[in-house]
Amino acid sequence: MLLIKNANIYGEEIADILVANGKIEAIHRGIANEIQGALKEQAQIVDAECRTVIPALIDQHVHVTGGGGEGGMTTRCPELSIADIVDAGVGTIVGLLGTDGITRSVENLAAKTRALREYGFYAHCLTGAYEVPSPTITGSVMKDIAFIDECIGLKIAISDHRCSHPTYEELVRLAGQVRLGGLIGKKAGVMHIHVGLGKQGLSQIFDILNRENIPASVFRPTHMNGRLDETIRLTKLGSYSDLSTGADHQKTAAAVLEAIKKSAPGKITISSDANGSLPKWNEKKEIVGMGIGMMNTLYGAVKSLVKDFGLSLREALAPCTENVAAALNMFPYVGALQSGSRADMLILDDNLEINDFILAGNFVMRDKKRTLKINFED
Repeated sequence: MLLIKNANIYGEEIADILVANGKIEAIHRGIANEIQGALKEQAQIVDAECRTVIPALIDQHVHVTGGGGEGGMTTRCPELSIADIVDAGVGTIVGLLGTDGITRSVENLAAKTRALREYGFYAHCLTGAYEVPSPTITGSVMKDIAFIDECIGLKIAISDHRCSHPTYEELVRLAGQVRLGGLIGKKAGVMHIHVGLGKQGLSQIFDILNRENIPASVFRPTHMNGRLDETIRLTKLGSYSDLSTGADHQKTAAAVLEAIKKSAPGKITISSDANGSLPKWNEKKEIVGMGIGMMNTLYGAVKSLVKDFGLSLREALAPCTENVAAALNMFPYVGALQSGSRADMLILDDNLEINDFILAGNFVMRDKKRTLKINFED
């Protein structure tokens, strides 16, 4: 049992937080004075000293087994490290494959996802990759989603010179499998769509929404930076649009803020593309440079929204807490600070830097030092 006294919730109000069995049992002022006797003796009591407390972040686009490979085998990105997750303040992760579905497998992805769960993270994954037919574990997208506990949807790519250029019929069929697998498995059932820089954009998706009976909420495009018109259109049809965070936090924050202002309320999410490759192409589609996505850009964008654009901390956090949790049918279990929520919390210092990280009720960072025991890492 953990009791956090004098927590400044979102920087808005002071309250105590009582945690038991990895969940928030109660959150209000005066809990420290209410618990008595043996209960109080059993509790680990931490005084937050009026520091700001927020939910841990949710990152729904993470190459946990590493992405890349477009520039040959030497450009395969490394697996995501546990240390990077802790430092980034991320408690909920959705892992996926990238361009390379040949040397990386869905089986490997599911194994890494399960390992993250063993460390205490609320981890999930997506079946599929860039190519069609989609690689799976069971031989069926629908069965992967319905029967594999960690799997909540499908990853696919469109409008990109590296993708399989799926046809209208293939996209409709896959969307139907995702929809039914989600219903049977009682999961979000999302088609997480990598949208490249091609001219097609979301034209195929809008064609499907005009002609078929598949709900707009099935389609979840990502990398939508620079596609504001399509973002607005899709969110007003009832789905979500995901923007990728980058090293230029202020540039990312500006794009996110514009999308928030013009799109349907609560429908903008952000993700880091961590450990995915960030290739630079010339006009001939030849690689002229290569970078790698970093998970810490997620919170970097949040801080910029607060410091550079004047959003409240609660508003700035919504795209990587409340909004994305709702999009994945996980709210308020994650992405919130309320009774019944998983006890994934960050305690911030006066500069909004992460000072402490509590994961499922256990400290994995104290005073900016990782306390989680990590196997096979320095």
